[in-house]
Amino acid sequence: MDERIYREYVAILKEELVPAMGCTEPIAIAYASALARQTLGCVPEAVTVRASANIIKNVKSVVVPNTGGMRGMAVAAAAGILSGAAEQKLQVLSELTPEQISGIGAFLDQVECRAEPSKRDYVFDIQVLLEGEGHRAFVELAGHHTNVIRVERDQEVLVHQDYQEEGNRYQTNRSLLSVKQIVEFADCVKAEDVKELLEQQISCNCAIAREGLSGDWGANIGSILLRSYGNSVHNRAKAYAAAGSDGRMNGCELPVVINSGSGNQGLTASLPVIVYAEELGVSREQLYRALVVSNLVTIHLKTGIGPLSAYCGATSAGCGAGAGVTYLYGGGCREISHTIVNAVAINSGMICDGAKASCAAKIASAVEAGLLGMQMQMHDSEFRGGDGIVDKGVENTIRNIGQLAREGMRETDRTIIQIMTEKACQ
Repeated sequence: MDERIYREYVAILKEELVPAMGCTEPIAIAYASALARQTLGCVPEAVTVRASANIIKNVKSVVVPNTGGMRGMAVAAAAGILSGAAEQKLQVLSELTPEQISGIGAFLDQVECRAEPSKRDYVFDIQVLLEGEGHRAFVELAGHHTNVIRVERDQEVLVHQDYQEEGNRYQTNRSLLSVKQIVEFADCVKAEDVKELLEQQISCNCAIAREGLSGDWGANIGSILLRSYGNSVHNRAKAYAAAGSDGRMNGCELPVVINSGSGNQGLTASLPVIVYAEELGVSREQLYRALVVSNLVTIHLKTGIGPLSAYCGATSAGCGAGAGVTYLYGGGCREISHTIVNAVAINSGMICDGAKASCAAKIASAVEAGLLGMQMQMHDSEFRGGDGIVDKGVENTIRNIGQLAREGMRETDRTIIQIMTEKACQ
């Protein structure tokens, strides 16, 4: 494989597979608030959080971890301010002390905290303004969860980064991704180049899946699947992915290694592959290679869609999971391409109506589509170009999905957000 592309693929994985505790949208608010608190240099007397509609959608119904079960933009901001640990980024709330946790409610009672829609037209935008002791601090994130584009203290601009909504949001070059080269990379990747990343993904995501199955989290989709449909590898693959989301959406304080900015997508892309690898008894190195396929296929699909939209991101990760399991069974580029196209044809159109307990059920559906797509190609059955949004060639179909999600579902997104946010931003 071309050395330049090889190194870029490693860099893409390092950029995307990072740990986060809690749903990444409220955690991004907490991160921005912690950074603003550090910049201000004192406990604020007034807090204003502005967020784009898609952020509001994903914060509205999800529990912010380490807050005693509380929800909302103001809660996320208060937790981040009390933490002050901006250097931990998406794990900013992981080391809140019991005193800080118990102080969140008092802080919200004592400090004026406003949560408002952003006036920016960015899909992903978070602005935090803090005021205290005669000073003000401002932080803005745009494009993705840790992309700081502006930091100010009083009239001094401390950080400024030009940002364009249609520009490249990443440091890596995603245009190099293709299914053919993803499979080639998985075949030749050196274990030492991905071992640390993938071991962290395996450890973190399996731990929260086990917690989701053993505890009482949300709607308990994972444990219901096992009780209802048995312990087959097919059902376990769905149940473990769903159980991880059960915990994560409902305040579990265990970290998840995310994919494409989403913990649910990280769980969906990884756990079915891990479950199948254990069932098949493959080597650790073969598991790494299959996880490379599942993660990169997910990233490839999500790159054309964007970070937030009306298109449920678990759909892309379910395709990735199906591709990774196909690789475990010995599938190459042809078989993996058919799995992706089949899965896309089955499940595209599932909407994203925010982060919440029902995400676990959507994950189970996405994994089912990925596994059915795999079974279809194993039995010489496939959807062909001209069947709906399916085009001739996997890359053309992936481009169609990007267009569907970015452009075709724009009005759907507006309608979902209107339904969800008519009453308040909180």
